[in-house]
Amino acid sequence: MDQNKENQNNQIEIELTEEIAQGTYSNLAIISHSTSEFVIDFIRVVPGIPKAKVKSRIILTPEHAKRLLSALKENIDKFEKMNGPISVSNEIPGFLPPIGGVGQA
Repeated sequence: MDQNKENQNNQIEIELTEEIAQGTYSNLAIISHSTSEFVIDFIRVVPGIPKAKVKSRIILTPEHAKRLLSALKENIDKFEKMNGPISVSNEIPGFLPPIGGVGQA
């Protein structure tokens, strides 16, 4: 089997529906894990509103979580090379951290 045919057989066709393509805004992520999975809850916090709903939950194996971390780092490095450093503050004005969890915006 030649290399081109082998590469074509290993490709996955990915479908992106219109609804999913619009995306879901999140300004807070809460990450938890067990021995077999990582759970990332994406939340939208609105200033002045004391309640926030989880907008999406992603469950990953530890291996996929590490691959995601690597891919995010690579993309952040590319972004900062083109746009300059991303400034991250430990305090988000008007937002309180979630109770009982570690959140990252």
